[in-house]
Amino acid sequence: MRIAAIATHPDDETLGCGGTLLRRQAEGAEIHWIIVTPLHEPRWRARDMEIWQSQIDNVAAAYDFAGIHRLGFPSAALDTVPLDHMIAALGAAIEDIRPDVVMLNHRGDVHTDHRIAFDAALSMLKPIHMAHFGVKRILAYETLSSTEAASPPAGDIFVPNHFVEIGDAIDRKVEIMALYQSEVQADPLPRGPSALRALARYRGASIGKDHAEAFMLIRDLDTLAS
Repeated sequence: MRIAAIATHPDDETLGCGGTLLRRQAEGAEIHWIIVTPLHEPRWRARDMEIWQSQIDNVAAAYDFAGIHRLGFPSAALDTVPLDHMIAALGAAIEDIRPDVVMLNHRGDVHTDHRIAFDAALSMLKPIHMAHFGVKRILAYETLSSTEAASPPAGDIFVPNHFVEIGDAIDRKVEIMALYQSEVQADPLPRGPSALRALARYRGASIGKDHAEAFMLIRDLDTLAS
């Protein structure tokens, strides 16, 4: 199995599907990271960008990703990017990876960047294009401090229908999140370690297990082998 985790911002992948990535990797899957946005000047200082890049390098090493694609679009400013540019960049990354499964931020989110990245990815991964890229499944994950903070317009509520038991991968997930020193929060805030554990415990309880991550199954393609 080959998995592509699309992170609109670095740390989304750990918050949303880090435990699943770790479990699947332990089972022999190849995991890839698509980073849509980096920090950029003049909004962030050069020193902040250096620290952020160091954190990303540490996280990449912790996961031991098979590949990393950096799309380079401006963080907190995706609304200034032509959508077709983002669709093309995501398409090039998916073409290179050819994943069986794509995981990405849920659209019903308080963060505008997350909504835009989701729309671009789904525009690129229409069912007919999924077959071309070899993608069989698209899963949307929840992102603490963003997904639960959104107002609930009809059709954009996170209603999980796919659960992955992550077992003791929750411990490693919390450790990796701590590598994002500029993003991780102290308890009792949403990105604190107890919140990560509580969400995993709650999602696990939904399926009678200790810890799990929850997803919305967006598309599932079942085709005959050629």
